[in-house]
Amino acid sequence: MAEPMKIRATLTGDTVEVKILFRHPMISHLRWTSSLGSLPTQIIETISGTCNGRLVLFMHFGFSVSRDPFFSFKFKGASLGDEVEVTWLDSDGETQTNRTRVVG
Repeated sequence: MAEPMKIRATLTGDTVEVKILFRHPMISHLRWTSSLGSLPTQIIETISGTCNGRLVLFMHFGFSVSRDPFFSFKFKGASLGDEVEVTWLDSDGETQTNRTRVVG
C-alpha cells in the first residue's frame, strides 16, 4: 500500500479549498527500461471526494499525470469541522482513502 495522501481542507468565506499530495508512482506505458522494454502501466484512474458523505468531486486521471501528483479543488456548502474524504483507485485495482477535517 502506498503512503497516505497529504490532505488539507481550508474554509475561506463559504468556499472550501482541498489540497492533496498523492503518493503514487504513476507509471505510464511510455516508460521503458533497457532490459524489460515497456513497463506495465500503474496509474491513478479515478479520484472521488466527499464531504460528510456528499459527493463533491469525481474525476478520471490519465497517464500523462506526473509521479506523486499535487491536486486541488474547491466546493461550497461545508462548515468548520466537517469531514472531507478523498479516495483514489488505480489501474492495479488498489485503492486508498484518507480523511481530514475542514479548518479555518
